[in-house]
Amino acid sequence: MPATTINQVIDSLQTIITESIATNNRMGYFAALYYKVTASVRDGIAKGQFENGPRMEKFDVVFANRYLDAYAAWKSKQPLSASWRIAFEMTESSSTLVLQHLLLGMNAHINLDLGIAAVEVSSGGNMDGVQKDFDSINTIISALTYEVINEITRVSPLLSLLGLHSSNYSILIQFSISNARDGAWCFAEDLLKKQNAAYTDCITARDKTITQLAQGLAHATGIMRVTLWLIHVFEWKSPSKIIKALHDYQKEKIVVNPVTATPSPI
Repeated sequence: MPATTINQVIDSLQTIITESIATNNRMGYFAALYYKVTASVRDGIAKGQFENGPRMEKFDVVFANRYLDAYAAWKSKQPLSASWRIAFEMTESSSTLVLQHLLLGMNAHINLDLGIAAVEVSSGGNMDGVQKDFDSINTIISALTYEVINEITRVSPLLSLLGLHSSNYSILIQFSISNARDGAWCFAEDLLKKQNAAYTDCITARDKTITQLAQGLAHATGIMRVTLWLIHVFEWKSPSKIIKALHDYQKEKIVVNPVTATPSPI
């Protein structure tokens, strides 16, 4: 069943993380990242940091269900978007870097899912209020980027070699997220105008474009391929250990409410 509250989203993410650790499955990498994002949104709602807390929670839940539904479809061998399919397929590759796995998940979720979620929660064909929540979620994702990169360097000590291909690889990633955000909003504005078959066709066309980006992320060529291979040689090889490293930082910020037995922000 789809999640209806942000706590249910976090419970579902924790289930994916726990199962991935137990089965040594790389699917847990993106789930660990997404747990951080969702916990930060819930923390912000609790602190009154958003203009409309209930509306923000609704947006977050609709957005998260796009990922949870794709995950469930993949596990049960049901149809799913091509951009999510390649992200999940690459979790079966032992030579793909942790950073690549995370970027593939972000590619599908931001470039495709975020725009769809914005349209689904819009009211009367107007996204003025939604844009504030849209921007807030992207601000949280961007703020967590450097934190996550710092954590990844623990498990991938030669990750800085990517700097050979950019003056600052973390800035490059941040810039890519910014571009994805802007592109997602333009996609949402276009999708909002569509109905029936045109609506579905618009999503299909967008998914095709995003899948092409995913192919570039998953299959590097030339000197970049050599650099990625060298980084991989020294990267941790245990998915379970990596997931724990990515997830432990956030767990330190979450306590369990003894009354409800659900995580609550400190």
